[in-house]
Amino acid sequence: MSLRHAVLGLLSERPASGYDLIKVFNVSLANVWPATQSQVYTELGKLAKAGLVSVAAEGPRGRKEYSITEAGLAELRHWITDVEPTRVRRDDMLLRVFFLSQIGREEAVAYLREQGEHAREWHEHLTSLLQFVEDKDADLTQGLATGGRLALEWGLRVTAVQQEWATWSEERIH
Repeated sequence: MSLRHAVLGLLSERPASGYDLIKVFNVSLANVWPATQSQVYTELGKLAKAGLVSVAAEGPRGRKEYSITEAGLAELRHWITDVEPTRVRRDDMLLRVFFLSQIGREEAVAYLREQGEHAREWHEHLTSLLQFVEDKDADLTQGLATGGRLALEWGLRVTAVQQEWATWSEERIH
């Protein structure tokens, strides 16, 4: 249900179209909960049908701007305070690491280097978002600065640890 709540959370800050929401997802929530265009539009339809959002304005070419309803705000608040996070424990990258002994040393080291490189690239991407997330005057992130910055910091710290772990692991492959 996190996509539902991500959309409700964004709309709790200000009304937005599906296009606007996708732009915010790409610069602020991609670290936490990425979503595609079709997923966002589908979710908006479900939220409207459930009475959690409403169409606040309509524009040219069928553009709809949505706003959160009181029921939607109550659902968001309930989810934040009363619903325990799922804390997914599955990671297919680490499952592969668990079985690295089944491949040769060079392949194992290459795999770990690739994971470190992936973490480095994602860290650089997140670093590039820092200025935007911290810009309290930015039209898209106004109101999301504190939570967005906290979530971004989590991503920065995790990717830094992933890079460090990959290097450490390479040294331990026999």
